[in-house]
Amino acid sequence: MPSSDTERSYVPFADPADRPRKSRATVRVIMINNDRTLLFEDSDPGVPGTSWWTTPGGGVDEGESEVNAAIREVAEETGYQLSESELLGPIAVRHVVHGYSDLVIEQDESFFLAMVSPFEIDISAHTPDERLTLLGHRWWSHDDLRHTDDWIWPHELVELWSLAGQPDAWPIDLGTQEESTVLDVA
Repeated sequence: MPSSDTERSYVPFADPADRPRKSRATVRVIMINNDRTLLFEDSDPGVPGTSWWTTPGGGVDEGESEVNAAIREVAEETGYQLSESELLGPIAVRHVVHGYSDLVIEQDESFFLAMVSPFEIDISAHTPDERLTLLGHRWWSHDDLRHTDDWIWPHELVELWSLAGQPDAWPIDLGTQEESTVLDVA
């Protein structure tokens, strides 16, 4: 159950159409270490037993550039101190709707790539919400991603990872997508 420190309630709405809506700009970083990429297992406490894997990243603060947000989010979520020169992109953009048990979040999202050296994951800067919802982390290979039955958000992650050597193709517009534990009913 959520604590008083969390920003969200995680209590499901009887009628999903009644969930509050939030809009924000976000960045996601596909961190590549040799032939693996780092993903976090996320969850919706209002839908027990449901989880998915996602790249590090999060909201862009007011007045913050996407690059600065990507550097900050990676540091907060992984402990890795990215430099601006390590970020490639944005390689892709999309509008995504996340329907959770207690909230619908619409995001204009930009994806970056970062080639990184091996490092120890440090989650000590996770927020109370991240401590509640993030269940673990793992480095995934292309093969792992292609053959898993787990939810991977975004589902085009292998294709985005493959764009590393194709800067002339950036940014790819992924359009509008939905990634939800409780579908958006608006």
